[in-house]
Amino acid sequence: MHVNTTLIYLENEAGEYLMLHRVKKKNDINHDKWIGVGGGFEYGESPEECAIRETREETGLTLTDYRFRGIVTFDCEGQECTQYMHLFTAAAWTGELSECNEGDLEWVPREKVYDLPIWEGDKIFFRLLEEERPFFSLKLSYSAEDVLLRAVLDGKELPV
Repeated sequence: MHVNTTLIYLENEAGEYLMLHRVKKKNDINHDKWIGVGGGFEYGESPEECAIRETREETGLTLTDYRFRGIVTFDCEGQECTQYMHLFTAAAWTGELSECNEGDLEWVPREKVYDLPIWEGDKIFFRLLEEERPFFSLKLSYSAEDVLLRAVLDGKELPV
């Protein structure tokens, strides 16, 4: 089985990312982690349509300037599902920030993101975003205990 999702990092002029501290949903694989906003595709949606919809649903904001930065493929021991996460950044939006039913939204300085409880593989794609890396394909393989076992960037093995 394959699942397509989006993950969007809104970045303000102060160099902060809008982060979602996932604390409100039960049985959440991301429980207590800090991630961007996003979620699963609805039938017939493109990655861009999903990113716009998920951002609006989780933040109340409507994206007006965004970039498709890469695809992150996840596999995890013991799961029969591969997730293809379409990664976006956004520099402009309209509307007022609202509460999210999945967790707490907070603007976090980019350099402080690494101090938060985030997935080990997220550190890799945050570095790629900071480097302004052109569109990339990143594969992250995790153990059943959520330990990063393998990372492959554009077909080349990375040290983990």
